[in-house]
Amino acid sequence: MVSKQRRKQRLSLYAAPLHRRHRYLSAPLSHELRKKHGVRSLPVRKGDKVRIVCGDFKKLEGDVLDVNAKRRYIHVGGATTTKTDGTHVPRPVAPSNVTLIKLAPDKERDKVLERRSKIGKEGAK
Repeated sequence: MVSKQRRKQRLSLYAAPLHRRHRYLSAPLSHELRKKHGVRSLPVRKGDKVRIVCGDFKKLEGDVLDVNAKRRYIHVGGATTTKTDGTHVPRPVAPSNVTLIKLAPDKERDKVLERRSKIGKEGAK
């Protein structure tokens, strides 16, 4: 059983090993992808195209440039901030604040989609 205490939930979140933190990088799929694959959300990967749905860069569409599992954020192309010396640096965005629009081609992800969509279709029957 998982504890209801917020402090223990936060502790397990921040003390989780990297292979488990991969789950925390999930983002919802767009309505078109949801209908096509029968899956509600997937972990974000480098090369995916996303739309930011909340925050300073709302409605911005761009490719995922980097995924940081340790800090639980992603970098999206076009979401940059200007430093005082004039250089542009990528601004981290939480994966929960984006929607996946287009998936990067990947054989392993195709296997995951096939497996998860079967489970979803069987559960609906």
